Amino acid sequence: MTEPAAQPVPPALPVTFRPTRTRAVLLSVGLAMFATITAVALLLETLSAGERISFVFTAVLLTSVLVLLSRPKVVADEAGVTVVNLTSTRRLEWAQILRVNLRPGDPWVFLDLSDGTSLPALGIQPGVARAQAIGDARALRALAETRGTGATDH
Repeated sequence: MTEPAAQPVPPALPVTFRPTRTRAVLLSVGLAMFATITAVALLLETLSAGERISFVFTAVLLTSVLVLLSRPKVVADEAGVTVVNLTSTRRLEWAQILRVNLRPGDPWVFLDLSDGTSLPALGIQPGVARAQAIGDARALRALAETRGTGATDH
């Protein structure tokens, strides 16, 4: 007979979960793209001032999209959890989180809430760093179970 898996020890609070590799790639590509497009705008002698400005504006716009995509995170503290997704931020008390789910094939963690809804938490996503995402999901699940009304769902 095998022993059941040990419950993970909840991390010390406050803790921030975010897809660090994905964020690093997005911000690096954004910076490189901005620098390249701006350099091209400045080096092309045949461009007018308006055309140069439109190049730089396009670079700012494209970089802004990548910065927006790098925004998601989940911040847990003593009072609850703040879920920051692409364009929204939602503050939850621990008691509102019933379950933390990261099932095979899920693009990110889903939080089952006491109001019957499910909230995607894009700050924990297994895309590039699967092991980190699984560890982060387990840590958030352990926090929800010890601080709220959480129930285990593997």
